[in-house]
Amino acid sequence: MLPDQALDLLDPKPGETYLDCTAGRGGHARLVAERLGPDGLVVLNDLDASNLAAAIDEVQSLGPVGPRVETLHGSFDRAPRALAERGIVADLVLADLGFASGQVDDAGRGLSFKGDGPLDMRFDTSSGMTAAELVASADEEELTQILRDFGEERHARRIARKLVEARESAPITTTAQLADLVRAATPRPRKGGPRPRGKPIDPATRTFQALRIAVNDELGALERLLESITREAERLAGSAGPGGLGAARPWLGPGARVAVIAFHSLEDRPVKRAMRVMVDRQLADGLTRKPVIADEAERESNPRSRSAKLRAIRLRAASPER
Repeated sequence: MLPDQALDLLDPKPGETYLDCTAGRGGHARLVAERLGPDGLVVLNDLDASNLAAAIDEVQSLGPVGPRVETLHGSFDRAPRALAERGIVADLVLADLGFASGQVDDAGRGLSFKGDGPLDMRFDTSSGMTAAELVASADEEELTQILRDFGEERHARRIARKLVEARESAPITTTAQLADLVRAATPRPRKGGPRPRGKPIDPATRTFQALRIAVNDELGALERLLESITREAERLAGSAGPGGLGAARPWLGPGARVAVIAFHSLEDRPVKRAMRVMVDRQLADGLTRKPVIADEAERESNPRSRSAKLRAIRLRAASPER
């Protein structure tokens, strides 16, 4: 998403180090790698092992003119510590919070109700609780809160009650089962009532989003990543305090550019807030006054880009007199 805009804001230079928090299939990483050259370093991180393998192939296809590649398999909130432990200091960081089209289109991943498949939803299919296990174990109150907080679902209580009632007869194990139950629990618009703006979405959309976010702890991981960036911004600006954050092992360098692409308000709000706080505290310079969005050509070729919002900052360093 937003490849040209992200590249312009990150402004890669030969020999720099780039951390791709969500490598996906390697599209962004390859564009950055082309500018880093053989003296640069690309660190690819992804929860999905198949994505990570594809991203490695994509960057390494540059051959001898491309940078060195290192990999991290796991949630991106663990990447800062992993870099520090390896003695790697990044100049560029990108977190594209969307997921690869291959993940959505693969019914076996359970991320979409377009095709029937197992109710999994994990980005890392080797560990963690599946969506089916979450739906089977959470009580009505927990399910209501998940749907309300992570899906902003107005009918969260009705849907949660429907799921709890249905699982008493048979376990909910497929995406089609879940989607049908959600649709059955969602009131139909009244005839003659106000029509929703834009194209109406399937009633199951918000429930699928909420369960996916919960299963993968997406918002928790994002908050932890933003906290790690803020701590590095404080260290670089010399405001960590004696014996405090300044003593931590670094993972971001002076002038590091950090960009995040969010796809819904639950992601964009904490990104906007964290970046604004860093700019207000003079720990960073804002590179985007408003979120950057896809141009018409990209929106036409890739409808999923329509909701993408890109924000970026450049971290400062302590002034010489400090």
